[in-house]
Amino acid sequence: MNRSILIILIVFTANISLASTKADHSKWTTLLQKYVTANGVVDYKGYKKDMELFDQYLIELREHAPQKDWTGAEKKAFYINAYNAYTIKFILAKYPLSSPKDASFSGKDIWNFRMVQIGPQQYSLQQVEDNILRKMDDPRIHFAINCGAKSCPKLLNEAYESDKLNAQLEKVTKKFIQDSAQNQLSEKKVKISKIFEWYAEDFNKNGETVITFLNKYSGDLTIKDDAKIEYLEYNWALNE
Repeated sequence: MNRSILIILIVFTANISLASTKADHSKWTTLLQKYVTANGVVDYKGYKKDMELFDQYLIELREHAPQKDWTGAEKKAFYINAYNAYTIKFILAKYPLSSPKDASFSGKDIWNFRMVQIGPQQYSLQQVEDNILRKMDDPRIHFAINCGAKSCPKLLNEAYESDKLNAQLEKVTKKFIQDSAQNQLSEKKVKISKIFEWYAEDFNKNGETVITFLNKYSGDLTIKDDAKIEYLEYNWALNE
């Protein structure tokens, strides 16, 4: 075979292989099911005993960064999992502690510590959330990513997967909205999580409001459009 043709075939095959390679989140599901309860309580001590498998998953994330041919669901699931995995990783690095806010690295908190390794790029958790996930224009991501505190949406004890992502996002969003510890809803007044205050622009867009969003997941209750809105105090205690 002509040498130049052979080289072209090798490069072409390599590019196909790179483009089709997707991250395997099975290790993350294994860890979550071992160390996170159905109610989102995290066993950090248990995680510390299984760091080899944990680090293998972080390598999986590093070596299988999203590519242009990935679907939107594949990218969204990947970055949600990456956010949650690195949150736990950063907490474990300073554990034991009483709050994720107590952890710091070179004077930076866990959300601004730029050590989330995805391919050749390093991000902070804040960058993953603001520059990647929020730009996907799906406010449900706020109930899938977990900051390690009790007032954060509960950590799902399985990895997010593209083929069931919509169902997973619907599940965690409904669970959070209907959790009376997170949101107290009534027809004329609501006391809701500060997440809705911090990220108000994500819920008040495309002709919809925070009330519109809440009504999608509030079950049999219909909240009036002019209902009074208050925000609950955020509990930053560690979710263990």
